[in-house]
Amino acid sequence: MTLTSLIAQSFKDFDLIVSDQTEEGDPLAAAEVQTALAVLRIHGHRIAAHKHLPRRGMAEHRQFLLDQAQAPYVLFLDDDLILESWLVGALVRTLKEEDCGFVGSAVIGLSYLADVRPHEQQIRFWDGPVQPESVRPDTPEWERYRLHNAANLYHLQRRLGLGPADRRRYRVAWVGGCVLYDTARLRSVGGFQFWRSLPPVHCGEDALAQLRVMARYGGCGLIPSGVYHQELPTTIEDRTANAPRLLEVPEAG
Repeated sequence: MTLTSLIAQSFKDFDLIVSDQTEEGDPLAAAEVQTALAVLRIHGHRIAAHKHLPRRGMAEHRQFLLDQAQAPYVLFLDDDLILESWLVGALVRTLKEEDCGFVGSAVIGLSYLADVRPHEQQIRFWDGPVQPESVRPDTPEWERYRLHNAANLYHLQRRLGLGPADRRRYRVAWVGGCVLYDTARLRSVGGFQFWRSLPPVHCGEDALAQLRVMARYGGCGLIPSGVYHQELPTTIEDRTANAPRLLEVPEAG
């Protein structure tokens, strides 16, 4: 479903790198996956598919993907999402305009449409250019993550009357699932090479990378969000080792 969302993107200038860590079986060989990849190829997208084992944790896997990238921007996209057709183009335009380290579109859980949480819908927009800032666990800025719970973004963008042509940038703690980075800037802060300092089972590696990029180059979220979570069970059930709480988050500047 995620691959077919990429087929439908109005922004067409991208290549695709897919990496699988399934230890038993080969999902990439499934007929529906191969068909989606074939459609992407005939649309002109270059595709590289990898089987990356042994598993050494999500940070190592992300670093492997980053090592393959050759484009000036790299979109890290989880494989359980559905994207609006305008989403990738909106991310690219915003990153170019802001000249910052990353732009993310937080995922919406549509099973929560009836679960309206006004107390979690506080948002702080960037009124000027996106600037570096330091965010750490257990600070007031860290509480921004609540905006990305459930369907909060959906409820907020509907209340504000925001559509795809009304995109606005806002301050984040981090963004999960769908984040476009400036490739060189992500690499300049070490990318995900901190995987060697984490146990193989960990979480929060995407948050830590964003916090480090944000401290040096700035980063933002994009509303309206154009990404929906399929709400499949997580493959990382043990979340004891949380990267931002174990490793250094630098000061801004």
